[in-house]
Amino acid sequence: MSQGRIRQQGNEWKFEAIEIASPASWKSQKRSKTLMFPNDAELDLALKSGDRAALGTIYDRYGSVVYGLALKMLADPQEAEDLTQEVFLTLWRQGSYNPDRGSLGSFLTVMTRSRALDRLRSRSRKLKFLGRWGQTLSEKMGSVTPFEEAAVRERRDRVRHALKMLPAKQRQILELSYYQGLSQSAIAQRLELPLGTVKTRSRQGLLKLRQCLQDAME
Repeated sequence: MSQGRIRQQGNEWKFEAIEIASPASWKSQKRSKTLMFPNDAELDLALKSGDRAALGTIYDRYGSVVYGLALKMLADPQEAEDLTQEVFLTLWRQGSYNPDRGSLGSFLTVMTRSRALDRLRSRSRKLKFLGRWGQTLSEKMGSVTPFEEAAVRERRDRVRHALKMLPAKQRQILELSYYQGLSQSAIAQRLELPLGTVKTRSRQGLLKLRQCLQDAME
């Protein structure tokens, strides 16, 4: 299993995955860090004073719990990793934990669950949007009135125009997905890209496309 090491990049903190050497050494590390910060209140004080070691200790103690919950709810390893980093960076930047209101583990669990639900709701909205977009692209004229035919053509033109406005790499992912019906894994194999890169470009492209098409899809 991997845990995280925290490093500074410019003004930002980043988490790097590292491999645990052995269960024995891992227990030794935990004992050492427990002596440094024996309880949540001391961890909180150190964290709010800007102590990087405190954040590393919190990540070591609760990282697997946060990631496990995120993965269970989102069913997507890459998105679960993103959410895990988001949760710990939020804790670092906002310092919103209050030891008097409960344990740090409970606080992180509640934050993780809340943010995972936000992502699931966002995912649902995207699926609805894509359903409407896909319907527009696949609508057949059939027996429609000239007015209805003109409306369909106009919506299609707006979709195509919006796609052309996307960066080429994002547009390529969306076209392979929704014109050719390829899964993200299949796209990653075809383009020889990491799956995480495909997901990121797809997500960014969908956000931009949605902004362009909001008026057209009303």
